[in-house]
Amino acid sequence: MNTTVIQLDNVTVRFRIPHEKIPTFQEYAIRWLKRRSISYTDFNALNNISFSIKQGETVGIIGANGAGKSTLLKVIARVIRPMQGRVFLKGRVAPLLELGAGFDYEMTGRENIFLNGAVLGFSRRDMANRLERIVEFAGIEEFMDAPIRTYSSGMVARLGFAIATDVQPDVLIIDEILSVGDTDFQKKSAARILHYHKNGSTILVVSHNPDSIRNLCSRAMWLAQGSIKMAGPVDVIMDQYSQDSMS
Repeated sequence: MNTTVIQLDNVTVRFRIPHEKIPTFQEYAIRWLKRRSISYTDFNALNNISFSIKQGETVGIIGANGAGKSTLLKVIARVIRPMQGRVFLKGRVAPLLELGAGFDYEMTGRENIFLNGAVLGFSRRDMANRLERIVEFAGIEEFMDAPIRTYSSGMVARLGFAIATDVQPDVLIIDEILSVGDTDFQKKSAARILHYHKNGSTILVVSHNPDSIRNLCSRAMWLAQGSIKMAGPVDVIMDQYSQDSMS
């Protein structure tokens, strides 16, 4: 359990934000061909972030909107490449970053299970063997042959969670998905996460719900303006964050 599974060294992510809105790629191309200048502002979503996480740890990431939490998770999941710095990740990762990410909304729930399984590296035969279990956990049996576009956001979240967590991952990355769905599903999701934690999975959770962070995590990182403001035991960080929010 002393194995490092996630390590970031001096990671910076920078976005370029145009000063004026360019509605289409065609308009952008015309401006470029006519050599009309486009002015930008550079925005650092993450600033020189460094930390490491050991196998089996459950770490909560907190902070105000725009602090860089979701960007950090996307860097760890290798969805975004940093402008500078190094990211080390060991093992199979199950990222739950955005509702509906990886779904084709014109395809049925059944078809999307196989699609998402392929994205996660599983064969069609393997997904067929797991299909019944996934459907039962998601609790959407009656809708499996309906297009995803007819699903509520809660149904999409339940299906995405059921697919990504059906087989225990080495690293589970969760961005706010625990706040979606009914109370029973939230409890069921939390129970599965705790089960995987007890069996050695490393878990990263972003949530604005302090109870979720306290109940699931042993450590917390507080992000502010793209930097780590504080990191340490979850109760210490959450107490300080709560005091700061009230002041």
